[in-house]
Amino acid sequence: MENSSNITSRPIIQLLKKIAIPASTGSLFQTLFNIVDTFFAGQISPDALAALAKSFPLYFLIISAGIGIVAGCNSLISNSLGQRNRFAALIYTYHTLIYSVLLSIILTFLGVFFSYEILKLMGSSTYSIALAKEYTDIIFYGTLFFLILTSLNAVLYAQGDTKTYRNVLIVGLFANIILNPIFIFGFLFIPAFGIAGLAISTILIQFCACIYLFYKVNKTVLKIDLKIENFLIRKNFFINIFNQCMPITFALFLVAVGSYILLSFISIFGDNAIAGYGAAIRFEHIFTLPVIGLNTAVITIAGQNFGARRYDRVRDVYIKAVIIGCIIMCISGIIIFLFSEFIVSLFTNDLEVIKFGSSYLKIAAFIGPIYPVFFISHALFTALKKTHFIFYSNLFRMVILPFAIVWVTLNIYNGYFNEIFYGILLMNWVFGFFILFLSRSLMNKTFKEQKKVFFVF
Repeated sequence: MENSSNITSRPIIQLLKKIAIPASTGSLFQTLFNIVDTFFAGQISPDALAALAKSFPLYFLIISAGIGIVAGCNSLISNSLGQRNRFAALIYTYHTLIYSVLLSIILTFLGVFFSYEILKLMGSSTYSIALAKEYTDIIFYGTLFFLILTSLNAVLYAQGDTKTYRNVLIVGLFANIILNPIFIFGFLFIPAFGIAGLAISTILIQFCACIYLFYKVNKTVLKIDLKIENFLIRKNFFINIFNQCMPITFALFLVAVGSYILLSFISIFGDNAIAGYGAAIRFEHIFTLPVIGLNTAVITIAGQNFGARRYDRVRDVYIKAVIIGCIIMCISGIIIFLFSEFIVSLFTNDLEVIKFGSSYLKIAAFIGPIYPVFFISHALFTALKKTHFIFYSNLFRMVILPFAIVWVTLNIYNGYFNEIFYGILLMNWVFGFFILFLSRSLMNKTFKEQKKVFFVF
């Protein structure tokens, strides 16, 4: 585990490698975990598979909250450690747990009591709603375990430890492969729970992971002493956590909103277009995992160095992470472009589906190299405690601009499937350069206020 002195003095490239690679690997196994659930849902019935898909927007509320906690609290604890203020880091650790508990209560209430109405709005059948609600109710009852897990992960990430959670996800994946069929189909004294078994195995794994992460955190300098007086709310600390985490959570929710809008337009071209796009986007996500790892690393490294007033290192990690990320995505883009048809054919034999999916991937290959600008810049905004910029960025990039582009393409220019993504390609590159300019301006302004000025580009 990296201590604060290492993160504020060790070469940037070494730190990026040490922190980003385990984080990327962990994200890969989290993706595989979800794929395993999808596979076993298909083994139950096509209706169960559809119900699992329909439940994802609801489940994404919990995921968004968890990612918001990891990113937001990671930066606050990192800043405190960079300032050599272990007391503040400890208080943020306790308040992160408090925030997670309170948020889990709210989400559980909303999920259990309003899931039926939300599923109904999605146009689901009565039977499909029943299956989806059976699954989501258990998931929402387990919200506490998931958010506590992410809170403890944030504490470890802030100290440069991304390996522990990676190892948890690896073990969790294999546990999921074993437990899913047991709880779905029954074994010995365990009855068959059907689709509810997917949720039960997930919650059980998360509970065990919580216990293990408590153990790991208590081996660090930020030990969690479960005394009542340690959990008395300090208003300023709690407000800081809320202000740091909530914009990230809402920003991530906008991603889901944008995806829903895009799918609504794609549906004009039929189910095969949706299927092709869906298959392609799943594979595209795998290629972005290294950039997700860089995002985690930049939050930790930039957060601690910002707290330590090592502003030159904040600038340095941002520039190097963007360059490394762009190089990785350029290589990935070449692979995606050359093997687009083969990639989609891994999911289906339908030629029309393959045509739609490969068409998207060939365009996405040229969008990919600009993705690191968004991921790394959002990490910078988080580290500098400017998370509201993430919300505005996603609002424009994921919702407003795509909606405008797609609407104009279809209704004014009478464009086809490909034309939609050509417009989104152009939008991403233009907006990417705007975000680069914004990041530069933000660093210059922030560091100038601290009596230091850096020109990034």
